[in-house]
Amino acid sequence: MRLPAFAHTYLLRHAQVALSSLGRLYRAPLASLMTAAVIGIALALPSGLYLLTSNLQRLSTQWDGGANLSLFLRHDITIGQAKALAEKLRTWSEIEALQLITPQQALSEFRELSGFGSTLDALDENPLPAVLAVKPVAADADSAASLLKRLQQLPEVELAQLDLQWVRRFNAIVDIVRRSIWVMATLLGLAVLLITGNTIRLEIQNRREEIEITKLIGATGAFIRRPFLYSGLWYGLSGALLAAALVELAFLQLDSPVRQLAGLYQSGFSLRMLSLSEAFDLLLGGAVLGLLGAWLAVGRHLAAIEPS
Repeated sequence: MRLPAFAHTYLLRHAQVALSSLGRLYRAPLASLMTAAVIGIALALPSGLYLLTSNLQRLSTQWDGGANLSLFLRHDITIGQAKALAEKLRTWSEIEALQLITPQQALSEFRELSGFGSTLDALDENPLPAVLAVKPVAADADSAASLLKRLQQLPEVELAQLDLQWVRRFNAIVDIVRRSIWVMATLLGLAVLLITGNTIRLEIQNRREEIEITKLIGATGAFIRRPFLYSGLWYGLSGALLAAALVELAFLQLDSPVRQLAGLYQSGFSLRMLSLSEAFDLLLGGAVLGLLGAWLAVGRHLAAIEPS
């Protein structure tokens, strides 16, 4: 479908002004780069912290999924009774896997890891009970706690243990950090508005005579505003591109040490980089902030310029 002539002219004019504004920034590379760098750093800080908390949340989810419940059976429970209980629990839909650790296995493992071999030889009997290591199907802490409560009611179980309190505390800390990032992002977003607005204000002052002449020959306010608005858009977009590059570079530098550390804990965890949707949101946010900052500056300062 062919556009009407007026719509085609309108879009063509916008494209010309957009390219002209981009060319003006290109002809002043140092000043443009410095402005884009300041905007990029302001956008990179909350973006990088947001991505960091996202990775920490992924890590805590893996911890949740790897959490096991330990069922310490009564001392008077025989090995046969423990095996029967293990077979019974394996039929539960809430349990993904279960391992029986006999008192002899527990003592051997403790002897190997503790270094108290000679001391343990002096014991008259094995003080360790049989233990059932249970891996729940559900990865969230609430479901695991519900399963723990049910297992505690079994007559063969003396003590059931699930240590997820630290995970909950960790998640609470991550939530506080995430809220702090939103506060920081708001403040730095205001900083981007001020940076862009001040840059456009200086550009308006430098082109004051040009604006006065343009008004004398009858140019409309929209015609005069348009190049400054596009300049703000380019500043915000270039700053967002730089912010995305800084975040990616920083996480690429961190990825190898994180992989090595995770490998020491037999984990395949690795840092997640910016996704396409997150990168698009960052670019869109930078462009909108740059455009809004330019619009505020243009609305305030252009009205004060009148031909004398």
